[in-house]
Amino acid sequence: MRDRNLFQYLVLTLKGMAMGAADVVPGVSGGTIAFISGIYEELISSISNIGPQLFTVLRKEGIKVTWKALNGNFLLAVFLGIAISVVSLAKLISWLLVNQPVLLWSFFFGLVFASVFFVAREIKRWNIAVIMIFVLGAVLAYFITGLPPSENTGSLPYLFLSGALAVCAMILPGISGAFILVLLGSYKTILDAVHERDLIIIATVGTGAVFGLLSFARLLKWMFGHYKNITLALLTGFILGSLNKIWPWKEVISTREYGDKVIPVIEKNVWPWAFEGNNQLEWAVLLSILGFCLIFVLERLASKQ
Repeated sequence: MRDRNLFQYLVLTLKGMAMGAADVVPGVSGGTIAFISGIYEELISSISNIGPQLFTVLRKEGIKVTWKALNGNFLLAVFLGIAISVVSLAKLISWLLVNQPVLLWSFFFGLVFASVFFVAREIKRWNIAVIMIFVLGAVLAYFITGLPPSENTGSLPYLFLSGALAVCAMILPGISGAFILVLLGSYKTILDAVHERDLIIIATVGTGAVFGLLSFARLLKWMFGHYKNITLALLTGFILGSLNKIWPWKEVISTREYGDKVIPVIEKNVWPWAFEGNNQLEWAVLLSILGFCLIFVLERLASKQ
């Protein structure tokens, strides 16, 4: 566990808030924000430390040593930020998605597009294998973001799997966990369970999410330790391919009602001049540039720190 002062933990909480804000938007991954804010590998490594061995440490060494082995201060600061953001910004971002979707998507498009260059720059050596994995990641993400959604299902084993896959997507840069739930047809079932306080479904999905998070974090940690360049290439490809989902100008083909929410499930990307109504092109371009530049401003500030 790294030694940090109070200000540094406050910065971690702000990064967590940025991750939470991204996770609220269906199509943007909090993992992307974690990567471009420089905490992705530490986050994956810290989550992978959670396991039965901690109980052994707790029994032999006590709470203080266990908390340090868990990197508890780091996880607490990040997840506190995510929680604050989801609670405080969910309504604002939901309003923007309904009333100003082009401007919101434009900002995130610029942000995510810049992160492609940011993450790719971390790859130390490009070769045929790295290029092939990069292309594979991009094609896979593009294919996933274009899939039609499945019908809703209430099967508990399927909901367990949905929770596991969604949380894996949440920590993968470029792929949204909420979007995966829509694809799997579990979004409405889970949303209804939360509204109706169906503890069996909530516990099933939650258990699947914990299982997916711990197992997938260990896999990512191992990949970073043994095949860092290839892993970075795959993640960069995921981010590039996900731009298909967050293109600002879309023609809605079909929608689906989830309680009081109406969510587009099949959309077609169109050029700005083919977009019906006021496409707000000038403001959209400005916000895309702002999102693009923000990544490099944050990097410069982090480098100075």
